[in-house]
Amino acid sequence: QVQLVESGGGLVQAGGSLRLSCAASGRTFNAYPMGWFRQAPGKERDFVTRISSTGGTTYYSDSVKGRFTISRDNAKNTVYLQMNSLKPDDTAVYYCAAARYYTGSIYNTQDYNYWGRGTQVTVSS
Repeated sequence: QVQLVESGGGLVQAGGSLRLSCAASGRTFNAYPMGWFRQAPGKERDFVTRISSTGGTTYYSDSVKGRFTISRDNAKNTVYLQMNSLKPDDTAVYYCAAARYYTGSIYNTQDYNYWGRGTQVTVSS
């Protein structure tokens, strides 16, 4: 079992930056690819980014590519999401997720087995 706890959300003006953290419990954290999703009010939970278990490979949605950076520190059991040049459209609850095994896809919520409770990010215009 892996438990995930997100932090670092808040209110920021457009153009600003935030760094989210996701702290994981469990000795097998460094075996799991990790992802970030986000969910705006009334919308589905959408893929944002993913990082491989070693940190060597990353994937991004087109909407955040070039602005967001995912990273991980396996010694600290933590994954990070650095968000720059934030836009009002980035407003959402951001969720951290862990994938216990590869399903053939990385972009859907069902491709991940463990989830945090989320942290709110609000970007004002």
